[in-house]
Amino acid sequence: MSSLLTGPDARDRCAWVGDDAEYRRYHDEEWGTPLHGDRALFEKMALEGFQAGLSWITILRKRPRFREVFAGFEPEIVAEFGEDDVERLMGDAGIIRNRAKIVATIGNAQLVRSMGTGELDELMWSFAPPASGTRPASFSDVPAVTPESTALSKELRRRGFRFVGPTTMYALMQSAGMVDDHIAGCWRA
Repeated sequence: MSSLLTGPDARDRCAWVGDDAEYRRYHDEEWGTPLHGDRALFEKMALEGFQAGLSWITILRKRPRFREVFAGFEPEIVAEFGEDDVERLMGDAGIIRNRAKIVATIGNAQLVRSMGTGELDELMWSFAPPASGTRPASFSDVPAVTPESTALSKELRRRGFRFVGPTTMYALMQSAGMVDDHIAGCWRA
């Protein structure tokens, strides 16, 4: 399978985009673009946690509903969610209904709320590796885990965060632009 795919606009993209218009928009506008801010990174952490074991397109399609039912991923608000909210979320077919992931998101929000302003952003970005200057030539050159994602995961878990394993954290690093894994030849590369 080729690592690049030419889209309907004649642009070469990372082939994981396939022919889905929403995936194409996400690839072109978000994936690999540096993302900052405690709220934005908390949302990314939560959604990457919900994605574990599923396809990212599933999360992407459900993201508007996730944002709605999780109060825009404002940590201060989500941190106040209680058992009634967990039950409400478990009954919402518009999101991934996984009790452990819902409870972890609330607990993670409580941890973010206890941090100083900008601390989550600073912490996560402190694990971003220096730009290598070398692009992956194919999917086989893109790792699932790196020493940096493992270290970030370890530090977050030490602080009590859940659903932040090394693979999940590497996916976050890619999507939040901490690493740039656009394949050589991709128009975004």
